[in-house]
Amino acid sequence: MKKKHLLYFFLLIYGTCFSQKTDNIPLKNGIDKPSLLPIHHFGMFSARINQNFKIRPPEIATLNFSYASANTFHPFVEMYIPKDEATRQALSKQTWYDRHFYENQQTTPAEYENIIVDAVFKNFRVDYTTKIGKKHELGITLRSYLVSKGKYPFSVFTSDETIEWFHSNVAGGEDPFGRKYYGINKVNVKYQDRNGNTLELKDGQFLFAGIEFNHFYYPNFINLKNRNIHVNFGSHLGVNTSKHNPSIDIGVSGNIVKEWKLNEKSEIRSAFGTSVLRKNAINFKENLVSLGNNKYLGSLEAMFEFTKYTRKKNYHSVSVNYQIQSRFSKRAEADYYQLVGLWQEIHSGWQNGFAKLYEYQSAWSWLYTYTRKKYSFTIYVKEDLYLNNSPDLQTGISLKIPLSNQ
Repeated sequence: MKKKHLLYFFLLIYGTCFSQKTDNIPLKNGIDKPSLLPIHHFGMFSARINQNFKIRPPEIATLNFSYASANTFHPFVEMYIPKDEATRQALSKQTWYDRHFYENQQTTPAEYENIIVDAVFKNFRVDYTTKIGKKHELGITLRSYLVSKGKYPFSVFTSDETIEWFHSNVAGGEDPFGRKYYGINKVNVKYQDRNGNTLELKDGQFLFAGIEFNHFYYPNFINLKNRNIHVNFGSHLGVNTSKHNPSIDIGVSGNIVKEWKLNEKSEIRSAFGTSVLRKNAINFKENLVSLGNNKYLGSLEAMFEFTKYTRKKNYHSVSVNYQIQSRFSKRAEADYYQLVGLWQEIHSGWQNGFAKLYEYQSAWSWLYTYTRKKYSFTIYVKEDLYLNNSPDLQTGISLKIPLSNQ
């Protein structure tokens, strides 16, 4: 009889301990995160992958409406890629700004590109998410963009005036990248690839960029779940619909989320995700504009979030997010390209239009979310601390709405 009572006692202790581990996050489904993808002037034409830091499929289908504004500026720059291997080898031994090989196509055959990007891009996204099985989720996204001058009051933080005021009065110096030289509040977006295909965007131009289909699977690894660690795996298909890049992208992703309960009213979470996207797996027409010659885009993303609950079980969350993405163009070409630009007029960064396509893209984001009765409102600011100006500064807001009153 004593052994029987002792067994019941240990079962009670075991059940209590594990119920605390698995049930200590009863209200929140992982980390609150709208799309934080940078509005890159090449990337917005492809279906880049937005990492998923939820821990289970949503019980109620939701709609998420997002709006973001981003300022991008790259002065006009030309690039020559020598075709001759001996010339490439010779140039690889020189610093990029000392390379002066090009004379004409007769004596030094070379591929040629040019680019200038000056605009404030607005991103509009609608995300529909629903549960399609005990461990499965389906998401459908519509993404579109508006090309604008970024004037007040529609672009407060991302306008040229605000950014150049900051440079002149706080950090960076007077007109460090040449915005004032070209004139503020302008739209000038032109790109010619090495095949002679061109992309040009005008002020007020609206782009319906594509539709994305995202499937996530949430496996139930008991050993991880008991430690409040959750994983999910995603498969992604993007249909790009703009006239500049009608195509299909495919990709996969993996994410892991760890949760800690500090007390009855506060929790913290951390997350890490990685993904790879095959751009232009299928093209719908020939001679598309070449938006970088890397076929694959890899990305890493990390996030940390603190959540505080109210007495009515609403909550406030603050978080920080870091993203890094692989290069749009093959790194080897940076060893022998020649860049030509207004280096005397532009204080710094005149080469960025092409140079930054050969470097990784990275950004930090800071977010605040308030959630009440399954309605969530998020605001964020994203800054490019690596100074690749792709974009320079981005701000965004999102509203998540449940499609049921349950």
